[in-house]
Amino acid sequence: MSETPVLISKDARGVATVTISRPQVRNAIDDNVIRLLTDAFRTLGADAATRIVVLTGSGTVFSAGADLNLMRRMGAASEAENLAGAKTISTMLRALNELPKPTIARVNGVAYAAAAGLIAACDIAIAAEAAVFSISEVRLGLVPSTISPYVVAAIGAKAARRYFLTGEPFSAAACRLGLLHQVVPQSGLDAAVESIISALLAGGPQSQSRAKRLIAEIAGRPVDDALEAFTARSIADARASPEGREGITAFLEKRKPAWRRE
Repeated sequence: MSETPVLISKDARGVATVTISRPQVRNAIDDNVIRLLTDAFRTLGADAATRIVVLTGSGTVFSAGADLNLMRRMGAASEAENLAGAKTISTMLRALNELPKPTIARVNGVAYAAAAGLIAACDIAIAAEAAVFSISEVRLGLVPSTISPYVVAAIGAKAARRYFLTGEPFSAAACRLGLLHQVVPQSGLDAAVESIISALLAGGPQSQSRAKRLIAEIAGRPVDDALEAFTARSIADARASPEGREGITAFLEKRKPAWRRE
């Protein structure tokens, strides 16, 4: 029996780790991985006991991108089959992007093509110094279509013009461009991720979900009467919510709120 290519574990704090585990093909993404990741993101997003989702790859590789057999099969497929296949990838990325819990990309090594999209769709991304990135689709005569909304949102259109068109590898530049929040030595990767987890656990889970929705709603919008009304309603609803009341009361009483377990 073959090993499961996507592993899911969860600790007592509600921190779930989703690991792409196909070390024999550098954690390449195939149809099965796409389906399993999509299911994992949806299941963990709906699980009240899950506070944070960490996405990583097994060993020293995050993911080499699309599996060669998948690309070979799609190259011989019909237009309708290609469209259906592309839709599964876009659905996976959207499920991650819209997951209503904080998400962290733990980038332990190479991350090419679709893997860059997974990283961009996470809320926070931390990488080892040895990690190398490439949006390499044009070198195969393709385009980075399904990952483009997330990668362009992360690095901006100007940087995308370079890296989408050249397909060249880049490493430390990923942090400067905005794909990553932090780059650390390989030996310090787990400690850096743990530091972010600790910071996230200090926040209210419902308020974090609200904050994610807020960002999606206001990004790119002009400050007008409609946006002003929306943001006023957002904070009013948060203040009136059980979690908001608990947070304010805990602050005034100089105690930890109910969601702080430590």
